[in-house]
Amino acid sequence: MSSEPPEKIYRSIVSIDEGSGAGTPSINDIGHSISKKGTTIATSDGGTLHVQPFRKSGTQQLRAVVTFVPRSSHFDSQEAGADQFRGFYSLFWIFLTLFSVKTIVYHHQETGSPLSLQFASLISRDLFTLFLSEGVLTFASLWAVVLVKAFKHGYIRYYWTGVMIQHFYQTAMLASAITWTFNRQWPWVQSGYFTLRCLVLIMKMHSYMAVNGYLQEVDVKAAALERKLRERTNDVGRWDQAIADAKARREEIDQQDTTPSETPALMKAGNSYFSPPAATALRNRLQNLEVPSSLQRNSSGVSVKSEASSVPSAPKMPLPTVTPTPHPLVDHPDKAISALAHGLSELEVELTSTGKNQVRWPANLTWWNYVDYQFLPTLVYELEYPRTDRVRPMYVLEKTIATFGTFFLLYQYTEHYIMPHVPDSSQSFAKSLLDLALPFMICYLILFYLIFECICNGFAELSCFADRQFYEDWWNSTSWDQFARKHVYASTLSYKSVGKVHAAFLTFLLSACVHELVMAVVTHKIRPYLFLLQMSQLPLIALGRIPFIKRNKVLGNVVFWVGLLAGFPLLCVAYCAY
Repeated sequence: MSSEPPEKIYRSIVSIDEGSGAGTPSINDIGHSISKKGTTIATSDGGTLHVQPFRKSGTQQLRAVVTFVPRSSHFDSQEAGADQFRGFYSLFWIFLTLFSVKTIVYHHQETGSPLSLQFASLISRDLFTLFLSEGVLTFASLWAVVLVKAFKHGYIRYYWTGVMIQHFYQTAMLASAITWTFNRQWPWVQSGYFTLRCLVLIMKMHSYMAVNGYLQEVDVKAAALERKLRERTNDVGRWDQAIADAKARREEIDQQDTTPSETPALMKAGNSYFSPPAATALRNRLQNLEVPSSLQRNSSGVSVKSEASSVPSAPKMPLPTVTPTPHPLVDHPDKAISALAHGLSELEVELTSTGKNQVRWPANLTWWNYVDYQFLPTLVYELEYPRTDRVRPMYVLEKTIATFGTFFLLYQYTEHYIMPHVPDSSQSFAKSLLDLALPFMICYLILFYLIFECICNGFAELSCFADRQFYEDWWNSTSWDQFARKHVYASTLSYKSVGKVHAAFLTFLLSACVHELVMAVVTHKIRPYLFLLQMSQLPLIALGRIPFIKRNKVLGNVVFWVGLLAGFPLLCVAYCAY
């Protein structure tokens, strides 16, 4: 034990999901790793921090699945100007532009017009009805607010009445949207768009109701614990007297010159001890481990910028820096009162956001909060999101121009290089694959950039949403599980009865079913080609974990890209010709 005064000895409990297989996290600001058995860290001011990881009991930790922190997208990073491959990015767009000009010139020589409008007439059919239907669908999603307000007033308990109502409404909403697409007899573009829009709304509604339903249960537990605490304080005296006793106890500990004999021992898993400011700061660092080094804060709160930064006008992105204040009775000399206060403080952490506004449930249950959430480019609901301090008009203009520019390229490649080569049953299978492989891959890359870099960043800027990491470097994937393991996988792991293998299976199963549903709506055919191809990735994942293949990351990346190149034309041939 350190011989330093007790105010230099703090204890902090950090929540780590032991089932995630993530290994030991590294704390950049401290330079130590955290062992699951606990780690004692010497601080710069001569004290020590003991970090004891634990997994909370009796909670699914739904809010811990996804963490929002201020981040830039890969192609918007402030360090993009120093990227050694930035010239290849420019070359890629120059190549696409030259190919587009060539297509325009050749088509004008052949037909007398610079661009074919066959695809334009297809996608413009019944547009007014399409957008009106989308508006009705969005308005119908407001029912989620009515349900969570019922949670707030205690009319309905989320587990399990609310869960059943939620899934019944979501199923009815999806069935109504699909039925409407068939009744309107829309082309494949409109049918696909409307179905995907419905799925996005359902996923947003699901996250909104699931998070608020979970917090309702936490709030009920907090209220019950508060009543027990009041009853216990009445047994030993008045509430004001209990507060005074806890304050005196805190002052007594702080004023001692040597380590007291009653210093708490290491706590068992499932418990926690709310500590002085050093431990609170440590928790904040742990919550922001995923923040790139260029966006992390130093001890004075000043943003640490890279020397290569080329975007000085970017808005400030403040990191979450506050946590709820511990209950005033955590230091009470009565062990029962102190334990109840500790438990109540932990529940308050669940119910309160870590942002600067410290939104506490149910203060978030407003109509404007839900409307704001609908405009944010995220499917995951949180009490509070990191925000930028302003909107950059020139940035919005840049993304708007990029949106129309990339859409024009997407239209041109679809019109001239995919639609004329859509196969039928009489065409050679191998020839169809060769004709469609490259155009489909180019359209896939353009569509990815259009949605995740242009549209998502544009809406993020308009809504001051600071977390711009809408995608990771999927192009460097060495296996299909890296490419496909996203939010559904993480959320299934939050249930203790679901292991990693079962979570991966459920992820692929749900994804395959949803993708096959979209293909059925688009093609008006029930053919399980996409479902079977997606589920076949599971044995491929197992094959990729063979040590020889796992060590050869270049080979894994090549196999990944070959799979994408072959997959798109294969699906097109299968659904169109058979």
